[in-house]
Amino acid sequence: MFGGERYIALYGSPITPALGVLGEQDVPATVDRAEEMAEPYRALTDDTVIPAQEIIVTVAAGQAGDDGNYSNEGAIEWFIPLIEAAGEAGQYVVLDFQPGRSDFLSQIQLYEELLAYPHVGIALDPEWRLDPDEMPLTRIGHVEIEEVNYLADYVRENTLPQKMIILHQFQLQMIRDRNQLDQSRSEVALLIHADGQGSQSTKNDTWWTLHQDAPEGVAWGWKNFFDEDLPMLTPEETYAVEPMPQFVSYQ
Repeated sequence: MFGGERYIALYGSPITPALGVLGEQDVPATVDRAEEMAEPYRALTDDTVIPAQEIIVTVAAGQAGDDGNYSNEGAIEWFIPLIEAAGEAGQYVVLDFQPGRSDFLSQIQLYEELLAYPHVGIALDPEWRLDPDEMPLTRIGHVEIEEVNYLADYVRENTLPQKMIILHQFQLQMIRDRNQLDQSRSEVALLIHADGQGSQSTKNDTWWTLHQDAPEGVAWGWKNFFDEDLPMLTPEETYAVEPMPQFVSYQ
């Protein structure tokens, strides 16, 4: 998926603007906005620039909820209109998971109907992963590498097309044993997404820290924050980041 393609994504939820720019307009306008965000990047690379949507489908919660897992699972029907509209427009979609006390695989299995779409991938947000006895906001969570590697088996066993799998990270401990990340599997295309925000010097420090001893050949993603970045990079500045990000999201 990253051989000659780069992605520019809106991040958030289609049911609320509180989680990012993806939810600030209706479905047709969201698809149009993703195209508008991608357009200036096309003049900056010979690669094909594809608009994308990163949809938060399970949202970390401060309350336990009926199932006690501190994660609110969105109804499948909330997301289908945007997924189908994005597909018709040639855009890629990534489903973002914030599992709380649940685990990534259990939550992913709830959305098999959506993962059956060929243009839909997966994003794991370890920040919001809790151990069984932990409370929200007490620490930054993590994911074990065995769980990431197992997703290739999941894609194959369910006869799904190749999936982009995004691993969000802004601390090294968020992806445990990432030197064991299995990149040999054609079922998945793996990308580490740097989620730092704030001053550009701070973001660059995070970027280079994450690159230290990173798995060779892994793809990289960068996030631009409209409100939190001081200042937010322009498309030209974003593609001047080295190495050039293969996935850029806007929140």
